[in-house]
Amino acid sequence: MRLLPLVGATYFMVAGGPYGLEDIIGKAGYGRALLLLLLIPLVWSLPTSLMVGELASAIPEEGGYYEWVRRAVGGFWGFQEAWLSLTASIFDMALYPVTFVLYLGKIAPDWTTGHRGTLWALAVVIGCAIWNLRGAKAVGGGSILLFTAMLAPFAALVAIGLWHGFGAHGAGLHALTAGTATPDMAAAVSVCLWNYMGWDNASTIAQEVENPQRTYPRAMLISAALVAVTYILPLATVAVAGIPAEQFSTGAWADAAKTLGGAGLWGVGLALAVVIGGTISGIGMFNALMMSYTRIPYALAREGLLPKVFSRTTTTGVPWLSVGLCAIAWGLAVQMSFERLISIDLVLYGGSLILEFVALVVLRKREPNLVRPFRVPGGMPGAVVAGIGPAILIVFAMWAARDEKMAGIPALAFAAIVAACGPAIYGLTRLVRFRGAVE
Repeated sequence: MRLLPLVGATYFMVAGGPYGLEDIIGKAGYGRALLLLLLIPLVWSLPTSLMVGELASAIPEEGGYYEWVRRAVGGFWGFQEAWLSLTASIFDMALYPVTFVLYLGKIAPDWTTGHRGTLWALAVVIGCAIWNLRGAKAVGGGSILLFTAMLAPFAALVAIGLWHGFGAHGAGLHALTAGTATPDMAAAVSVCLWNYMGWDNASTIAQEVENPQRTYPRAMLISAALVAVTYILPLATVAVAGIPAEQFSTGAWADAAKTLGGAGLWGVGLALAVVIGGTISGIGMFNALMMSYTRIPYALAREGLLPKVFSRTTTTGVPWLSVGLCAIAWGLAVQMSFERLISIDLVLYGGSLILEFVALVVLRKREPNLVRPFRVPGGMPGAVVAGIGPAILIVFAMWAARDEKMAGIPALAFAAIVAACGPAIYGLTRLVRFRGAVE
């Protein structure tokens, strides 16, 4: 995989377009939503992408963040990193087939009613599994095509929206300061964090990337810029066009497109294009993240922590058993609610992300001579400070999820139970050491 396919895949691992921003607008209003989208990348996305750029270029191993943590602080914590990432993926990956079904329902409501919606979601899982079996190159190349098709309607929406916004009857720039009648900033911040997370996911395919030492840092920075532009520009556009923030909830981009395009054929066509883009977003995100997560069991099997069969690959280098079993696990979670999924996902992912920042600092101390084609600026103090902002936001996300329930218990307690299973499972794997570890 070369630079542009890696950028395309990374973009879908993190963003998947403006889809998902609707709840931030509806819960915070335009002014606060814009502020969140501008500030959170500075304390969340930028430090994380810099950390990934350094570690992925210094240790370009298949398994990515698992290998970083294992090398820095040992096998136990490496396994916890893998466990937290894989369990978080159960709740994260269920969101994208649901997004596909949501937008498909706007095209043909009868297709997604009742059990039909679940069948469509499962079709996305199966289709992406087949796509992934073709290899990382196929996924990366496909991501570029999906990226172009998904954002084309938004280019038209932005052009029309800005023309309306600065016309005789537009709201103008002062609309960017507009709030909402019933703000829920805690929920808005959580959704914003979710929309900006996933920068480390591309690291797990390092051995399938051409010249990873040079490619990863460039891909991280280009992707970060693309995410920022494709988030902020559409949000600013619908604000200046005068569309009330209260109208925004999941799926509202289609309504905004119809409003801006007018009642005629152009408005209907633009709305339909945005809806189709929503289905593309769901597929693109699920497809790219499947490529990322399925390399973790492969890396564990190479260490003897899973059966050797997990390390077997197709002729295109894909761990086929991992793809199949992960697809089954993700398919079982497609009917959970959006809020619950985000809450649990953020807590588990947050734990794994903190371990990665710890690995960054520890490796700076233990292996000062490690070749680092790219470094987090500021020396050791810079490496330490980089993790502070993400850690604070993770703690805030835990506080914001305090009232969410899962299986009749608080979501935080549920996530803690899942995380606590990691050490026990690691102990079992040490007792039953699987044959075939790669030394």
